[in-house]
Amino acid sequence: MLETKKWGKAVLYGLVTIFIMALATSLVFSLLLKFTSLKESSITWLLVGLSVLALFIGGFVAGGNGKEKGWLVGGITALLYSLIIFLFKFLGYGQIFNMEDFMYHGGFLLAAMIGGVFGVNMTSSRAK
Repeated sequence: MLETKKWGKAVLYGLVTIFIMALATSLVFSLLLKFTSLKESSITWLLVGLSVLALFIGGFVAGGNGKEKGWLVGGITALLYSLIIFLFKFLGYGQIFNMEDFMYHGGFLLAAMIGGVFGVNMTSSRAK
């Protein structure tokens, strides 16, 4: 019970971190797209890279707060993130994930799991 509560809190912190980073990134790039001559097609890969970085950092935060099994805590964080995005896309736009979306979210899952492992190792090395 205590472990589940600790992991839930860690996953929540990871998700909040991811969504704050996504919100900030969206705000900056929407303003850049609105007020400059940038086109969305020219920054697509930059946005994908920043998304992967956000999931890595979210996994790192979750792993650091969970303090053990960072791959699992990071993975749960990424899976919940993907579920939220899927529900938003399905309920809001009536669309389901296509193969490209599955590949992106598979990369997000991997990034968050790696971030979770690093988060656990960074907090355990500081504790010693």
